[in-house]
Amino acid sequence: MNIANSTLYNTLLRKNYVFVGAVFVGAFGFEMFFDTRMNKVWDSINRGRQWKDIRSKYVEDEE
Repeated sequence: MNIANSTLYNTLLRKNYVFVGAVFVGAFGFEMFFDTRMNKVWDSINRGRQWKDIRSKYVEDEE
């Protein structure tokens, strides 16, 4: 466990700008993952009630 802690410290925590960059990259990645997952949950809960699902009933194709 000491080797893992030492590697983590030397890789991410030793320099402030690397640590801040890792925090920003991690936060951005988590936000992208969470956003796409919650959109899928929302779409599954509201299937058939959203505009993208009922649009064909109300809009005619323009030719």
